[in-house]
Amino acid sequence: MTERLRAERLLVYGCAILITLFMLTPVYLITLAAFSSRAAIFDYPRALLPTSPSLDSITFFLTFQDVLPSLGRSVAVGGITVALSLALGCPAGYAIARYDFRGRDLLQVLLVNVRAVPVIIISIPLLVTFIELGLYDTIFSVALVHTAITLPFTVLLSASVFLRVPPELEEAAMSLGTSRIGAVLRVVLPNSVPGLAAAALFAFVTSWNEVFVAVILTQNSTTLPAQVVTQLSVSPLPFRYAGGFALMVPAFVFVFFMRPYLFSAFRGVGAR
Repeated sequence: MTERLRAERLLVYGCAILITLFMLTPVYLITLAAFSSRAAIFDYPRALLPTSPSLDSITFFLTFQDVLPSLGRSVAVGGITVALSLALGCPAGYAIARYDFRGRDLLQVLLVNVRAVPVIIISIPLLVTFIELGLYDTIFSVALVHTAITLPFTVLLSASVFLRVPPELEEAAMSLGTSRIGAVLRVVLPNSVPGLAAAALFAFVTSWNEVFVAVILTQNSTTLPAQVVTQLSVSPLPFRYAGGFALMVPAFVFVFFMRPYLFSAFRGVGAR
């Protein structure tokens, strides 16, 4: 039995390593090309190790017109999306987790079905609505639509997280004189930080990678992914690699800072 468990563990580790390598290979190749000289990008066969490192492509990309402002707008849109998703999704998730009301299961199904509606179908009504509201070509309009995209996942994930917090802890806090809101703020939320961090990570990465809404709802205040995508067809190859690298970095930085909370969530799931 011990040998069998060891073989199964080695198989699981081997599969995990292969999947990780499969996912990291494009990241490595893009990074390698972004920090190579422009001549080395066109070498054939392509070298898999750095041969002529250079910052020319990255410098060219970062000094290109409106790139840094677009980067700032993308970070702002992602931050607003995370804040709105958690502010709206956590109360809804708490209601689903703690209260037994008519239509609760139907509500969860409808939340999932929201993701089944292609954004392209409602793009024109959204555009007209935001023009009438005076929100066209603003980062807030993009953040609102990104929040609508990420909100179903945030609600369902926060509900599953709150279900893992025993209601007895809230009752104990309320028996000591605090209100229900106080019990939620002092007991439930601190014990739900890892799961909520996962929801925040999903919201930020989804907002960061989304392009279509940003292209439709902005003209001058575009986000960085939208600007890069719209200029790919007329951009030189080094610019494309540098743009791909620039699009990856903020998401990786956000994941890095969320890493302790995510590992806590995974350890908690494993312990159960």
